[in-house]
Amino acid sequence: MQLSYTVVIIGRTNVGKSTLFNRLTKTRDALVANYPGLTRDRHYGTMVIHGRHLTLVDTGGIETATTPMVQLTLKQTELALAEADLVLFVVDGHGGLTHGDELLAKKLRKLAKPLLLVINKIDIDGGQNQREDFHSLGFASMVTISAEHNRGIANLRQHIADKLPSLDTETSDISPDTIKIALLGKPNGGKSTLANFLLKEERVIAHDQPGTTRDSLAMDFSYRGKNYTIIDTAGIRRRSRITDPIEKFSIAKTLGAIATSDVVLLLIDATENIADQDLKLINLTLDEGKALVIAINKWDNLASLQKDKIKSELERRLEFIDFVDVHFISALHGSGVGNLFKSIDRGYLGAKKTLPTAELNKILAMAVTNNPPPMVQGREVKLRYAHLGHHSPPTVIIHGTRVSSLPENYRRYLEKFLRRALDLSGTPIKIIFKAKN
Repeated sequence: MQLSYTVVIIGRTNVGKSTLFNRLTKTRDALVANYPGLTRDRHYGTMVIHGRHLTLVDTGGIETATTPMVQLTLKQTELALAEADLVLFVVDGHGGLTHGDELLAKKLRKLAKPLLLVINKIDIDGGQNQREDFHSLGFASMVTISAEHNRGIANLRQHIADKLPSLDTETSDISPDTIKIALLGKPNGGKSTLANFLLKEERVIAHDQPGTTRDSLAMDFSYRGKNYTIIDTAGIRRRSRITDPIEKFSIAKTLGAIATSDVVLLLIDATENIADQDLKLINLTLDEGKALVIAINKWDNLASLQKDKIKSELERRLEFIDFVDVHFISALHGSGVGNLFKSIDRGYLGAKKTLPTAELNKILAMAVTNNPPPMVQGREVKLRYAHLGHHSPPTVIIHGTRVSSLPENYRRYLEKFLRRALDLSGTPIKIIFKAKN
């Protein structure tokens, strides 16, 4: 969608910016919880007002602390303000005017950009008392709302429309074939660094502090004429180590990103070698039926002997997914990153592949001729015909007699035979056996 105007939400921590973002975009994309400083990166979404498609940006809360993470969050907010056509300055009407609001108001006036004061968390009476407190900020336009309870949102939408020049309704110029890639991995594996490299900008905070990314951020980009959406997710640690409620929220968003993606790109830190948690993430992806590509990151940091050792370990531990491509990259310097896209495209096309019934039955007949099913209690197992069930993953339904008695090794044989014959790379394949009756 060609979005003509950018509206940026800004304010102190915990004033309800992310709740307002979700309300205006009519989504639940932004992570919302009653914890200050939850949002750190720029979070982009789309809202439609009177047929106009606008880019809406949620930003991290402004704090007075000077920690490295606060400074990185502030930098992300400043980048958002630089591209803003309209700024929604959100304040907490329930808590009242603060010194932090006054300082932020002075900074925003220096931008010389259209500003709209949004007083959130109003009372049922329309927020007259709350409005009085904020008159001293000197804003010509102010709106009282309750983002949580959907009060005053229609009025806010009209104020936004009045602040922006009249537009014709835009038309989409993004291909419906946009491939959604969920970027998955343990904390501090380089996911945000890779996302920034692909987007060619410092779009998300990349820091050596584990757990820097809390929300799942979807970002559009193009590579060699094709459209992609990369979803940077929060790193997933072992369940026994997860006690922070925010981390639990983050993991829920990560799992949602996997479910809505077309391809999962799993990043493994080469300096830590492959761990049991990486294998769990692989199994999680395959259980969801998603196409998978594996990238071993920080490869340029290793000596030749270390690389040989890791390759040997990967070959041993990833033997069960020999249909998945493994790449060795540096997200920081970009080496090997371009090679990922051939595998991503193949995984996507494989997951969506149409399998004609006639072709499937020809392949099934070849498989049975080459290696007939074993006898069960002296009786023959017959595989009669096959057809496609659905996509993502490709699901083949095989009908026959006594199919429930097929041993596991023969089921794996059929899966590998079908995968080779159909040239399915990067995607799991599911086979469902149905008895004749």
